[in-house]
Amino acid sequence: MSAATTRSRTPRTPDRLCVEAVELARAAAEEAAFPGVVGEHVSVLAEGDRVVTHFFECKEPGYRGWRWAVTVTRASRAKNVTLNETVLLPGRDALLAPEWVPWSERLRPGDMGPGDLLPTEADDLRLEQGFSGEDAPPPNAIVSPEMAELVEAEDADVTDRVVVPARGSIAAVAEELGMRRARVLSRYGLHSAADRWDESFGAKTPMAQAAPASCVSCGFLVAIGGSLGQAFGVCANEFGPADGRLVSLSYGCGGHSEAAVMPKPLRPAPPVLDSMATDEFPLRPAAHTGSVPAADLPSEDLGHS
Repeated sequence: MSAATTRSRTPRTPDRLCVEAVELARAAAEEAAFPGVVGEHVSVLAEGDRVVTHFFECKEPGYRGWRWAVTVTRASRAKNVTLNETVLLPGRDALLAPEWVPWSERLRPGDMGPGDLLPTEADDLRLEQGFSGEDAPPPNAIVSPEMAELVEAEDADVTDRVVVPARGSIAAVAEELGMRRARVLSRYGLHSAADRWDESFGAKTPMAQAAPASCVSCGFLVAIGGSLGQAFGVCANEFGPADGRLVSLSYGCGGHSEAAVMPKPLRPAPPVLDSMATDEFPLRPAAHTGSVPAADLPSEDLGHS
């Protein structure tokens, strides 16, 4: 083992004059903070030749376990100790703030509120360039070169975004499909959305596993357009767990329209004896009935109660 290796592994011996400069270090710490915040002297650490760091306890509220570190030094063959730096460092049991995370990684579904703006990066993988209305379609657009030539032959007006495109033109089809936007969902964006929706309202959920049938045969399912319409729809059952939500066609619940069709309630037969109506009982017989002439009938009551 060489002498250099032996010296590198040997602990440094703190400089005596630098170690004795405790009051100088305390005064520097109190100047950086203020008196009363700097606590007891904790330890001394040799940083190098004639370089020593003094550690003081920090009594600042909210900085539990932190220490004031004051580094002092002196020049070779000099007797005066000078101040190098003063910092506040965390100890082993210090209370530290959590690691900072960018907002794009901290954002979660449901965090946006009224008035909040969510910027979208220019190279977002979920989006791709839409059909801009120019004669030459984007390289990743659905419009083929043959169809672009047909548009040019028909002299279709697709350059101006304000003018309504002619019916039957490529621009009109793009307008109907929603492709004339600046950016549209890419294949990655479609797949990520489908995976996310299928996780919440898909075939693997406990509700779908216990359902009597899937949503593809339910009368409350509202179909959607686009490529996602082949696998998803919107539930319109107000009593279902997914009312107003986008559900997979393989999802299901107990509110299926054909799960338990209730028969029509039986209408009861009319009662033989109507107990709700009143019967009229006249006190005197009618004049046109019976064998007693009307003139022989008494004109006044007989006094019976």
